[in-house]
Amino acid sequence: MINIMKHMEHEESDILMTGEKRQERGKIMEQKVYKVMKGAGAANIAVGVITLVVGIVSGILLIVTGAKLIAGKSKLLF
Repeated sequence: MINIMKHMEHEESDILMTGEKRQERGKIMEQKVYKVMKGAGAANIAVGVITLVVGIVSGILLIVTGAKLIAGKSKLLF
């Protein structure tokens, strides 16, 4: 009886490694990979947009403060 059980366990592991079960496991792994890639892509887009906005705001602030310095240049005495 024990030998039959061991043989049945062995057959189930063979199915997992070679048969239909392995294909299902492969599909599940592919789905997990695509979910991770989707999350990484969304995070990259979000960080890119934030970086773009911060860059534009910083550039505008630099231009404004530079213009104020140039406009007030005549008021400086050395």
